[in-house]
Amino acid sequence: MKFVAFAVVMVALSCSSVALSQEPLQHDQIHIAVQAVCPVSGQKLGAHGAPLKVKIGEETLFVCCQGCLKGKQVNPQHWATIHANFAKAQRICPIMKKELPANPKWTVVDGQIVYVCCPPCTEKIAAEPKKFVQRIDELYLESLRAQQAARESDRTRDRAGR
Repeated sequence: MKFVAFAVVMVALSCSSVALSQEPLQHDQIHIAVQAVCPVSGQKLGAHGAPLKVKIGEETLFVCCQGCLKGKQVNPQHWATIHANFAKAQRICPIMKKELPANPKWTVVDGQIVYVCCPPCTEKIAAEPKKFVQRIDELYLESLRAQQAARESDRTRDRAGR
């Protein structure tokens, strides 16, 4: 796979960190939390201020800072981590509603990568893209909330063990 340099539009987000609270998260906030790292530097998103939205090939992702926009190349290791983060957070095929296989197929819909269990599912997504992009965000939120609950449980157990 060929990795491309950054070139296009950047949009600063209104908040620099993503906290899962009672307030509904916006699409970009969800994606920042799931992506987690910068595809150029590997730094945690939000560590250098509000992440910046960029287009890499067909995909819309985020970088950690202005420095990563200046013609630097995507690091293949960070790229693989980001895609693994998205696949893990999605967990299931939005069409068949079953666990994703070890090497899921994928398509890009409105800049967002969507993993599926098999190639025919990509055709179904293409027929109703908005429906499935919304479903993917719901799956991401479920994963983020489960991760947060696990961290809180670990902290509670650690405090009880003292």
